[in-house]
Amino acid sequence: MRRLLSPIALRLLLFNVLLVFLPVAGLFSLRTLERQLLDLQERSMVQQGRLVAAALSADPNGVVPADAAAMIQRLAGRSESRIRVIDRTARVIGDSAARGSAPPQIEEAYSVDPPLRKRVLYRAGAQLWRALDAVSGFFGMEPPASVDSRRVDATPRDVVVKALGGRFGATVRESAGQRSLTIYTALPIQAGGRGEVIGAVLVSQSTWRILQALWRVRLDLIETFALSLLVAVALSLIMAATIARPLIRLRNEADALLDHRGRLRGRFGGSKRRDEIGDLTRALERLTSRLERHLAFVESFTADVSHEFKNPLASIRSAAELLPQTGDPHQREQLAATIDKEVARLGRLLNGVREVSRVDAAIDTEVAKPVDVCAILAELGIAPDGGATAPAQPVYVTASEDRLVQALRNVVDNAMSFSPHVRTSVEEQNGFAVIRIDDEGPGIPPEHLDRIFDRFFTFRPTTPNASRDHDGLGLAIARAIIEGYGGTIGASNLTTGGARIEVRLPVS
Repeated sequence: MRRLLSPIALRLLLFNVLLVFLPVAGLFSLRTLERQLLDLQERSMVQQGRLVAAALSADPNGVVPADAAAMIQRLAGRSESRIRVIDRTARVIGDSAARGSAPPQIEEAYSVDPPLRKRVLYRAGAQLWRALDAVSGFFGMEPPASVDSRRVDATPRDVVVKALGGRFGATVRESAGQRSLTIYTALPIQAGGRGEVIGAVLVSQSTWRILQALWRVRLDLIETFALSLLVAVALSLIMAATIARPLIRLRNEADALLDHRGRLRGRFGGSKRRDEIGDLTRALERLTSRLERHLAFVESFTADVSHEFKNPLASIRSAAELLPQTGDPHQREQLAATIDKEVARLGRLLNGVREVSRVDAAIDTEVAKPVDVCAILAELGIAPDGGATAPAQPVYVTASEDRLVQALRNVVDNAMSFSPHVRTSVEEQNGFAVIRIDDEGPGIPPEHLDRIFDRFFTFRPTTPNASRDHDGLGLAIARAIIEGYGGTIGASNLTTGGARIEVRLPVS
């Protein structure tokens, strides 16, 4: 549960629930709906009253009771309103509800709640409705309208008196024993349509149907809100399971990635997800792999440096221990020469190690730009009978010119250390600049083809003592530079004798 209710999961849930409350805003629209329904009902009642008044205004001496009764009889069952005709003495001479001709809704037991109001969901919504009323009233807002909130002090008798006085009258009263209200409208009956007032028409109708419509709308909104709330919670839980939990897993894997001594002890697991979290997981996995390779490089480099430093240091220590014990001047001279030679070797090793470290640190920070490979080869001072076989057009690669010169010079110098004659060629092939440097030396033993680019490895079969004069870092530095620019470097033997170093770099 704590994982499901993580901070991200809680934010998602809060956001979804806030969106769910939008249907609640629809409850406020009931105010407008109610007023429109009441206005429409009142207009309909007024229109009915006008039609009856116009039909009974023919006799200038007053409304004839028989005509009023006949009119009411013809309207019986055709109107949902109760229509009463009143003469000039305020006496009812016609009533649509007098002889069992009242509309069906007048005879219903309105005091009995319909089934929808008894639902638990509706009752919960009613509590919410009352809470909205209280909140809107607290902030000085007009509360949502309700049919039960319409109150007019005038009585039906008051509106009849107003109509007999030649004016329109209307009021709303509570229906006895009912939840609904009753709307009353009274219109004068004028002789000839515009003459003396000879009576009045009183039209009344319950708002029961409006209440039913509002209750139905309220229930629909409440059901929509409840369903939306359930969907929001379900979606929040699903999103928490698909977003928050994978992020928590990534956090735990990150915490376990290194031990207290900073050593790599864990890895980020691969993910098959095709979303942003999957992309993040795969990116972290690639980052971990690069970190692991870098740490392995550092450990291997440290071990190699330690191993290479042991030999000259051992020679220096042995010579230093023997030097004070010997009295032979010639032997003392040889021991001193050995110390000088091994100190020089240590200096070369230190310079090479420093250069390897510098290349590894600076390869990503130096400014790279398009560089013509043929022009660089021309600057390297290859043997007079060598030369660069260049293509028709210059071949450009993106690199630091100084670093690329350093890499190719190391390769050329290595080749020239085996043979004075070196040949180079350049061509563009499948988006790569292919640089080949051939020598006429003894070649490379097959078992050493993959090792000549390793740090501190050197093999010179023709001059056994020459290995001590080479630190074995030239080709290693060249490989670090070439691979740093997205290229490759490899070695092979020529069928005609000699070795070939092939460098491939992406064309700009």
